[in-house]
Amino acid sequence: MTLAELIGRRPKLVGEFERLGIDFCCHGERTLAEACAAAGLPLRDALAAVTREEHSGREGIYTANWPELRLADLVDHIEEVHHRYLHLELASLIALSCKVLSLHGNRHPELNDVDRLVSNLRDDFVPHLASEERVVFPAIRELAAGRSGFAFGSIANPTAGLMADHEAVGDSFRELREVTSDYVAPPDACQSYRRLYERLAAVESDTHVHVMKESSFLFPRAVELEAAITEAESGAHGDLPRDEGAAGTAF
Repeated sequence: MTLAELIGRRPKLVGEFERLGIDFCCHGERTLAEACAAAGLPLRDALAAVTREEHSGREGIYTANWPELRLADLVDHIEEVHHRYLHLELASLIALSCKVLSLHGNRHPELNDVDRLVSNLRDDFVPHLASEERVVFPAIRELAAGRSGFAFGSIANPTAGLMADHEAVGDSFRELREVTSDYVAPPDACQSYRRLYERLAAVESDTHVHVMKESSFLFPRAVELEAAITEAESGAHGDLPRDEGAAGTAF
């Protein structure tokens, strides 16, 4: 079972894996053992985390049934849960980062890097979200309705570019973690300073889940559905396939 499949079945593992530094975001295709090897983490620690989650009664924030959603509904879910959050949060974080830099930059020069990286995230995310909302998501809704044939060719073309964007955003977050010491504010930090780091950590966590939903669930299922529609249209099958969600028959 891959990391993406494991989290798809047990979404509360997100918190455990993030705590351990297991990359399920852009590398959801790895097994747990492969992810542990890449992170230099003993497999027994990850297995213990899985056991803790299984026997905990905690209600996580990612426990919705999104792995079983139909493609069109999964697109709606990603827009409503993750895109809306980013649209609201990014502009506010730019202003907050600038404020904290002006107040504390003399004593904490690393805030120059934080401010730069926050701006980079905004610059990376804005066109990325626009491309999804204006081009790729409408195309996936068309596929879900049984229609294919797009000006950009296969749905695999734009989604490949979007997944490359995911890697770039991941690099920015890794650098942010380094310059902020894992989002730990210094002892002399004011409330705004601490709040900036808390919100950056929250955006990173949300983005990890957001990217996993697209890279390991939405985009692969869209490519698979398009291939099935193309095959049916060629005359190999009588009826066009229908997307019935991951919990049902695939097509």
